[in-house]
Amino acid sequence: MEPILVDQVDLTIDTESLFARLRLPADSPYRPEVMRLVHEAQAIARPKGVYGVAYIEEKGEDHVVIEGIRFDSRVLRVNLEEANRVFPQIATCGVELHQWSESIEDVLFSYWADAIKEMALRAAGTAVNAQLEERFRPGKTSRMSPGSLADWPIRQQRPLFDLVGDVEALIGVRLTDSFLMVPNKSTSGIRFPKEGSFESCQLCPRESCPGRRARFDPTLYEREYGHKA
Repeated sequence: MEPILVDQVDLTIDTESLFARLRLPADSPYRPEVMRLVHEAQAIARPKGVYGVAYIEEKGEDHVVIEGIRFDSRVLRVNLEEANRVFPQIATCGVELHQWSESIEDVLFSYWADAIKEMALRAAGTAVNAQLEERFRPGKTSRMSPGSLADWPIRQQRPLFDLVGDVEALIGVRLTDSFLMVPNKSTSGIRFPKEGSFESCQLCPRESCPGRRARFDPTLYEREYGHKA
């Protein structure tokens, strides 16, 4: 896969949205401190991402091989039944914001900094998706991320990173020994063409998940992803 770098990301922090996220009313005495952090962050922030197009070479029962790299997941395999290409992507708030936030010792200030980093990550993800749409016109797509389901565990980050290339050199994101990403405000996944809608949340029974985007469907796996007799 030929990685495509996205490093010109517009980061304009919507402070009112940030205050709402932090539950700070208009008369909060903390607002000036949050604004100070916003100004510091915007001065150094370099959110970025990388993506590309890759082609499927083999489809097994519970795995796919994409440009020589094997991914083990029954759900991914079934989701790619009609696909011949996928769009791997990784986005991050950037090492600059990560290092800045690591230097903050106050617990409350660190919480605020994390919220700012999340906004930077969203900006990077939006930029990656916008450029992908403009360049490849993929049509209707869905997305899966390693670690979002037991069927596709977090250790599958390694083949995804191998497929993308030298991710650390490209955008500064590296994997720990437990396959977590550093900077921690980073996302990875594979977008793929798919009619209808799919969210990993539909297969995840975890309750009270703050990132839930769809209701858990307890019969979906057996209906769509179970092995047929």
